[in-house]
Amino acid sequence: MRVEFRLPSLGADMESATLTEWLKQPGEPIHRGEAIATVETTKGLIDLEAYEDGTISEFVAAPGARLMVGAVMAHLELEGAARAPELSAQPPSAPAPPLEAPPPAAAAVTAPEAARVRLSPAARRRAHELGIAPETLAHAAAPGAIVHLQDIESLAAARPAAPGEARAAMRQAIGAAMARAKREIPHYYLGHTLDFGPARAWLAQHNAQLAVGERLIEAVLILKAVALAAARLEGFNGYWRDGRFERSAAVHVGAAIAVRGGGLVAPALLDAHAKDLAALMREFSALVTRARAGHLRSGEFTSATITVTSLGADGVDVLYPIINPPQVAIIGAGAIRDAPWVIEGRMEVRPLITLALAADHRVTDGRLGGRFLRSIAALLADPQSL
Repeated sequence: MRVEFRLPSLGADMESATLTEWLKQPGEPIHRGEAIATVETTKGLIDLEAYEDGTISEFVAAPGARLMVGAVMAHLELEGAARAPELSAQPPSAPAPPLEAPPPAAAAVTAPEAARVRLSPAARRRAHELGIAPETLAHAAAPGAIVHLQDIESLAAARPAAPGEARAAMRQAIGAAMARAKREIPHYYLGHTLDFGPARAWLAQHNAQLAVGERLIEAVLILKAVALAAARLEGFNGYWRDGRFERSAAVHVGAAIAVRGGGLVAPALLDAHAKDLAALMREFSALVTRARAGHLRSGEFTSATITVTSLGADGVDVLYPIINPPQVAIIGAGAIRDAPWVIEGRMEVRPLITLALAADHRVTDGRLGGRFLRSIAALLADPQSL
């Protein structure tokens, strides 16, 4: 079956990407989960994976082209009546055209040529924001034609980004996505402080038997506890799409990771509920390494069913996060601090952590959210159950 291979949404803050390389050629067989192209976003290089077995019929986009989310990149011949996955929570209603870069060599503009450059009001405002001088735009339109906003955006996309510009672009994209999430998702927030002592004691005993490179960290226990709780309680693991909640049987936990230059990515640990702690630790370590190197896979961006984020390493006691759509819940973990805690009527100093839940009120409510947080706490209080 002939289908279109489109640029997927790799996060709510992504609008476009640049195709850097095709990893397969027309006529070459492809297999489900195999990387077939690499694109560059504000968060680094990402390998796009095939969603079914088949072959590439033809390329539509060439390396160097900047593409909007939903743009057709290639035509595929799939084996059987397979259907492309819905990788974007809000797919465009019509195929988005690629944002092709302008001709690479723009000759110097003489005064008479510059005088003929006319900009639309929107294009003029955007050029001013980007620091692009109008006289450099003679190549963007035929003599006497008007330069539009799309021409300015294409020119900006073709310019190599300085480190400061890349950081600003990422921050702008994240800010726009989070503003949209807060505006469109009816969030509610709950916090729960728990004694992390049993988990820490078990972890010390467990790690004492292992080589340094095989030892677990506290974050992995939290990730596994969240995954198990999400698998057991309905309403926190899945997506809000087309006006309804779609529960996911598998739990793919998005792990928020700080990247170079500022900003975060939250790629998924697939089937986190079904993996033992050792396997989860190995996958988490590899994920962090590749995320900070700026090279992840598309499936890791599009699969997360719930996310865990933490600022504990920065000394933050409580983190109230914003849901990453189309997900419906996110857990924020604070720092683990020694503090007074009452145990059976007596005061002790214990390692405490506060977990905060942000959830979608269209799917769950505070009572269910409280059950979810208590379920996580119960799992961490009995770490052998992880």
